[in-house]
Amino acid sequence: MGKRVNPSAPSTIPKFTDPLPKPPCAKPVSHPDYPEGSYYEIRMKEEKHRYHKYFPRTRIWGYNGITPGPTIEARKDRTTFVKFLNCLPDEHFLPIDRTLHSCIDTPDVRTVVHLHGAKVDWESDGHPEAWYTKDYGVTGPTFNRQVHAYTNHQPGATLWYHDHAMSLTRLNVYSGLAGFYLLRDALEDRLNLPSGDYEIPLMIQDRSFNEDGSLFYPDSPNPPVAVRPSITPGVLGNTITVNGKVWPYLSVEPRKYRFRILNGSNRRAYVLSLSDGTRFNQIGTDGGLLEHPAELTSIELLPAERTDVIIDFSDLAGKTLVLTNSDTEFTPDEHTGTVMQFRVDLPLNGKDESRIPETMYPDMGLHTGHAHIERNLPLTATTDQYGRPMLMLNERMYHDPVSEKPSLDSVEIWNFINATPIQHPIHVHLIQFKILERRPFDADIFRETGKIVWTGPAEEPRDYERGWKDVVKADVGKVTKIAMHFKDHAGNYIWHCHFLEHEDHDMMRPIRIIEDAHPVQLPHADEPDNPEPHLQTEEPMPEGNPVESPVTDEESPVTTEEPSETADVPGRKECSYEEICEKMKIDCAVPTVPDNGSTGTSDTEGKPEDKPASKPEVRRKPASKRCNCRNCRNRRKRKKRN
Repeated sequence: MGKRVNPSAPSTIPKFTDPLPKPPCAKPVSHPDYPEGSYYEIRMKEEKHRYHKYFPRTRIWGYNGITPGPTIEARKDRTTFVKFLNCLPDEHFLPIDRTLHSCIDTPDVRTVVHLHGAKVDWESDGHPEAWYTKDYGVTGPTFNRQVHAYTNHQPGATLWYHDHAMSLTRLNVYSGLAGFYLLRDALEDRLNLPSGDYEIPLMIQDRSFNEDGSLFYPDSPNPPVAVRPSITPGVLGNTITVNGKVWPYLSVEPRKYRFRILNGSNRRAYVLSLSDGTRFNQIGTDGGLLEHPAELTSIELLPAERTDVIIDFSDLAGKTLVLTNSDTEFTPDEHTGTVMQFRVDLPLNGKDESRIPETMYPDMGLHTGHAHIERNLPLTATTDQYGRPMLMLNERMYHDPVSEKPSLDSVEIWNFINATPIQHPIHVHLIQFKILERRPFDADIFRETGKIVWTGPAEEPRDYERGWKDVVKADVGKVTKIAMHFKDHAGNYIWHCHFLEHEDHDMMRPIRIIEDAHPVQLPHADEPDNPEPHLQTEEPMPEGNPVESPVTDEESPVTTEEPSETADVPGRKECSYEEICEKMKIDCAVPTVPDNGSTGTSDTEGKPEDKPASKPEVRRKPASKRCNCRNCRNRRKRKKRN
């Protein structure tokens, strides 16, 4: 290397120098209380990891001390038992905001593991308040068991496990606590998909580093607020890692490969494509295999979304391709627009017998006519008592009383009304859902009056999101409609935005699934004893709406009724929507003063001498204008009367 590599300056980091690693598989251990081969012990440990050939080793927290953690391979209908042991230090190495829930008066290092996408009893789901410290010395209010039981009663799919501790998820995941969980079934065995060395999981995460190679995570938003350390509206790394390596390469044979791709980033979305325009076949989404493969040239993944694709390199021998990112929310530069490289430079090792099936998992459908509850759930923005932007679901903070209480074995339709200036990946625990439609509405009128005025026709799901999903992109200025069946488990679950900084700052709400909550048949919406629906529109819903005369969620705040003068919510400041939009702008996270008050630490052998890179310009799409929090809506009405 002719020039010194500065981990904080992407322009000095050579690309495609490290081979892509494949995460090792976890090994079961014997235990007298569990069937042979079904029990695992995985330790959360602090270790040193080399993100790049020319980087110093970086302090990380990892499952079994590696990042990504070991891949757990499981079989449908065979229970997998996992004990995740907290062997972490007593102090966190990333900046903790002690104004957030559960950070004010609890230990700094708390963990709990969520198996994302799993249909599982709530006590094994990784509830954010089921956290625990080292050796279970202190446990959270919903902690009930040390060994998680994953029953695997669902189709084969690409799942993943990650930390979910209340108000620490963003820091614990950024530090390295994430891994794959691949659930397999007999159907997959029969389909003859690429397997073994030709099946590779890809965990894509953006990261920023200090000059000494340590992880950089900002301790304050820009502009700063009175609290420090403070949560930020989001963190964007200025490098892209895949399976824990910065811009790696993969040598492949001229044959078909299966890639299970996960966006494991805190905030960044990706629009993935191959540099030469090569088409690929999508065979699965979050919840498992599709009915038929979809031939695509690009695919969008928001944080926590997964896709299962087959790339056929058969006609590309000797060529080099780059997996690129063309996401439009934050315009990528030459660094964040590059993900990894494929080199078709290996000889073919025997005939390729794998195939891309024409039919995979028959779609049994979700009969939305059985839904008797349709909930209207606004996504809104306000500011907290420190002047920081705070995103909310259903205009409620996490600790407010539970408002979503589905009945066990019921079908519901949820409408996410996005009145914020940015998109949100909404994740619902326990279930897989189907995206029904998105429809644009006038967000300004909604923020002013709470009424929906449609501005265009309903839009079908995109080609790459027609399968079963557990994360959905709630587009700006649109009502995103999903349908789901709550079955098999009752108890306490969660739904939240999977932008981790949003999740940790109140864009998360509890779900309580209860038994026998309502009769099989409810009164229709047009009958006198039924509450008036709260989703007020200036025109009727179009023909073909999935549910005829649904009973809406009567606790929804989407209404023009005015509460009393004393209804102001404590802990929130009066805000304009323009101010919120400005506060929510974020840049790539780069250290301003390297090695002096930096938030990460690392070994410093071979410490580079280059100065850190300047902040890249990040261009954001124009935002709407008014705040929709209940406080501001009512304040505007009072001003009009006076």
